[in-house]
Amino acid sequence: MKIIPAVLLGASLTLAGLTSQAQKIELAKGNLASILKGQTSINVQYTYDHMSVGKYDREQDYVSDRTATYNKKEAGRGDAWAKAWVGDRAQKFEPKFEELFNENSDFQITKDNSSKYTLIFHTTSTEPGYNVGVMRKNARIDAEVLLVETANPDKVLARITVEDAPGRTFGGYDFDTGGRISECYAVSGKKLAKFINKKAKKA
Repeated sequence: MKIIPAVLLGASLTLAGLTSQAQKIELAKGNLASILKGQTSINVQYTYDHMSVGKYDREQDYVSDRTATYNKKEAGRGDAWAKAWVGDRAQKFEPKFEELFNENSDFQITKDNSSKYTLIFHTTSTEPGYNVGVMRKNARIDAEVLLVETANPDKVLARITVEDAPGRTFGGYDFDTGGRISECYAVSGKKLAKFINKKAKKA
């Protein structure tokens, strides 16, 4: 029987894991070509309400559990982690999304209410993943993207679903939860921009 070296086997398993975790983006409602005709910029907002995290249906249950676990190991560590869990959104996730979106899009997204339309990126599910050196699990997110009128946000013009947006850093040094998840938003920004470009050009 042919023996496969452990290094090659590990590389094969890693590649298989990345391949199986393919991001999927679909247009569930709306005609982006007619909606975005003549537009150059889009306002952007982010929401995280009713988001599940890993095996937890409620984000608060996940945060409470992790906070207690870390505080038990080291006083105050859990509280610092919980603060970073929320702070990473504005400091890491959203800037990454905007940077990669704008690099790949015909439409620039900014936090500007003067734009006619607003893109709402609602994260519905987060898998934080883990990296403990010898074992790892990539992060991923699912999201619902709504395109609404800025002046009338209750009027949903288009809806896009994003599934299994993967997050990991090259080299495997993504030991920080925020670092792994930020890559999910980078990938989402890039892929969503290209998806919208394609759909907006269709007649």
